[in-house]
Amino acid sequence: MELREVIGNRRSIRYLDPDKPVEIEKIQRMLEAARIASHFGNNSSIQALVVHRESATEEQVESLHSPVGGFQMNLAPVIILWYVHTAAMDEAGERLRELVQCGALGYGPNKHKELEETLVPLFNRIGDALKGPGMPDMDLGQAVAQSTLIAFEQGLGTCCQGSGDWTKVEAAFGFKEGDRIVVAQTVGYPLETADAGGQRPRLPFENLFQLNSIDNPFPRSQEVVNELTGDKFFQAPAPTPNREQEIDEIAKKYKLPGSGMI
Repeated sequence: MELREVIGNRRSIRYLDPDKPVEIEKIQRMLEAARIASHFGNNSSIQALVVHRESATEEQVESLHSPVGGFQMNLAPVIILWYVHTAAMDEAGERLRELVQCGALGYGPNKHKELEETLVPLFNRIGDALKGPGMPDMDLGQAVAQSTLIAFEQGLGTCCQGSGDWTKVEAAFGFKEGDRIVVAQTVGYPLETADAGGQRPRLPFENLFQLNSIDNPFPRSQEVVNELTGDKFFQAPAPTPNREQEIDEIAKKYKLPGSGMI
């Protein structure tokens, strides 16, 4: 499957098979993709704790429940807790030196001097500020995106979840002070069809992207749209035929609680 088709087919899969284990090799491939994702300053502050629901303690599983995650946390065989290891920023200087040494940062005969006299001191001064939400969270998003594409390529489904109380989750799993969970990603084999009911509604292209001025919409070429459509980048809009029946059958089989709105 071509990358464009992989991206076009990727949907948040909320209905996962609780009875079909996920091979650990497939999880490793997801993590490998996350490890080589972009990290500003080469800081490598993005880390992940993989939770196998069946072998986790009762306290750990209970901590994951939230009004947002709903039934999804109970269905998913695997939940990945993606977090920012803020202490990594204390080693910012070393990571920058690695970039210069391998030819990925700086140029000219004075690049090492500029590194030590300008860039390293700058990162040391603002290191505490960089530990907060911002650039690390952007890196985490890229890591999760790459891992998600690998998951889909392997026939898995994923969905990102929040929490009503991350401190409770962090305590249950023994996170260190300064580690900050950003998102939980449910992983498993889909119970629903791969298209997950079709392309979800999105605002018009011209409402989202601009060129040179905030008031100037980015020009959208119909030729490009046609090309991507031919490559199966765009899918049929939701809901697809029989979608409600599909969801109802899953809900009855697995006795899903509540109204099923989340």
